[in-house]
Amino acid sequence: MENQIKRVLIVTNFNIYDKAQAALEVSAKLSELGCEICTPIYNKDKILKFKSRVYFNFIPIEEAYNTVDAVVVLGGDGAILESARRAAPYNTPILGLNLGRLGYMAELELGELDELSKIISGEYRLDKRSMLNIELINVNGEIRKKEYALNDAVLSNGSISRVVDIELSEGGVHIANYRSDGMIVSTPTGSTAYSLSAGGAIVDPRLACLCVTPICAHSLYARPMIFPDSACLEIKNVCQREKTLFLTVDGRINYELIIGERVRITRSPLTTSFIRLKEGSFYDRLRQKMNDK
Repeated sequence: MENQIKRVLIVTNFNIYDKAQAALEVSAKLSELGCEICTPIYNKDKILKFKSRVYFNFIPIEEAYNTVDAVVVLGGDGAILESARRAAPYNTPILGLNLGRLGYMAELELGELDELSKIISGEYRLDKRSMLNIELINVNGEIRKKEYALNDAVLSNGSISRVVDIELSEGGVHIANYRSDGMIVSTPTGSTAYSLSAGGAIVDPRLACLCVTPICAHSLYARPMIFPDSACLEIKNVCQREKTLFLTVDGRINYELIIGERVRITRSPLTTSFIRLKEGSFYDRLRQKMNDK
């Protein structure tokens, strides 16, 4: 049994009516259960328009994720990924409620709000997921940007589907050069996202590893690879034809890489904690969400 949750941050896009209504319904349920309901202060004007009877504590975004017991995210996987990045430095757990299409990371659907009582009684478990530490290194060997990701880091040509040349090494040892549409490095959590679509392996999140998946590689021998989570991977832009390549982190953050620049990827010391209220394994979720029952 985990600790009781009393102070909850509600995160959704209040500009979308259906999501706002769902968030108010969830907030009312949690309020009835004795929770203090918080939300970032930029939502204040939007929420007040609905004249909700629920009392919201509006707090600055820089304080939002480190002053609550849990974060309830209403939306799709993209919204959950964004909250995971914000919550991880404070080890604040996340409960996802699916308002998107697949909702692979979400624990609940809108019709399962009775399950929320378990976070008050402590009848839940925490599912801890590993994350990536990502460093963008310039041609002089200097780190010019740091990020972390729950799902993946992708090096590609951006919106234009054109073959690029990249070099992969681990621990300073050259592995291979790839001519492909790009490369994905994912956590086990991210193995069921873009990596899966690109032909990568499905990896049980209990495994400690990093997954490397070439995207549409122009080679008979380029295959997905699995590395231990102690690995230090580097992907270098060696493409002569294109001025820049693009690094995309968790599908939301983009950086340009000129020729000679590298991306260094290791396991992050941070983790994402998902609140699990229902029985079932990773494989149950996989069958349910991938519609292969």
